[in-house]
Amino acid sequence: MPKDNPNTERYIAIARACLKAINDTSADSGSREEKIQAVYQAIDKAFQSEFADYRQSVAIMATVLERIASGELDADQAAALARKTIEKQPEGSKNNLMH
Repeated sequence: MPKDNPNTERYIAIARACLKAINDTSADSGSREEKIQAVYQAIDKAFQSEFADYRQSVAIMATVLERIASGELDADQAAALARKTIEKQPEGSKNNLMH
């Protein structure tokens, strides 16, 4: 992954969490299924952590869209609110590299 990709750090953090879970479970005496479940849980926790900002941003944008759709704002107010919301979104989503 290119170093200038804003998601590089996220992928690295998730990969480290996976490797840590694999290393931690390799020495455990638990069953194979318990070890696999521990790795899955580590992956899920890492994804949840890394994409929390995006989920919050999507929720904010949905609220803004609902307000614009309500018709309460005139065209200039709606455009200003949309611009303000776009400016505050996470950097990775501004250039369509959120994946």
